[in-house]
Amino acid sequence: MLHLLHVDSSPRSERSQSRRLTQEFVEQWKRNNPNTQITYRDIGRNPIPHIDEHWIAAAFTPPEHHTPQLRAAIQLSDQLVDEFLAADIYVMGIPMYNFSVPSGFKAYIDQIVRVGRTFDFAPEDADSPYKPLVLGKKMVVITARGASGYGIGERYESMNYQDPYLRTVFGFLGITDISFITVENDETGGQRLAESIAQARSQVAELVASGSRT
Repeated sequence: MLHLLHVDSSPRSERSQSRRLTQEFVEQWKRNNPNTQITYRDIGRNPIPHIDEHWIAAAFTPPEHHTPQLRAAIQLSDQLVDEFLAADIYVMGIPMYNFSVPSGFKAYIDQIVRVGRTFDFAPEDADSPYKPLVLGKKMVVITARGASGYGIGERYESMNYQDPYLRTVFGFLGITDISFITVENDETGGQRLAESIAQARSQVAELVASGSRT
């Protein structure tokens, strides 16, 4: 049975383009793949805490040596990592905030990028010390942006710290099969926004159809 992890990170509710499209993707996926197990996490409305000193100590201390304080500090992270590793496909709603990801999504990333869980570190291997542990997965990232021009070769490409960051951090864990769907001109509105939404919805349908055949 396939397991799909659906994550929304926009603090917006009804106005969120990324939420609407992740929901549309998941609903279409369920119709095509009714036996898929769906797990939903809303980190926009239910923020993930940022890591702190106790979390860092717990993450780099063997579990058998955890004190009650360290166990408590890492408990949510363990839950999030277990949830992340259990999935076969990820559907992530991530708006662009200040040219990158929302701080709440960065907090989520920091909670799940864990040595010994989602990647390994072998210092004796000078050529390739980092070892990805999250392999054979697929990811769909649905983004929303207030303006346009952040794509490859476009005028604001150098200001796009969203797509490259997400490819880097998830690729570091071993997830390299990542598809991006983007709604642009959310703040501009009008015909340009309508056209971008229509294109994104078409991409959603195509990805669901192609994913259902694999």
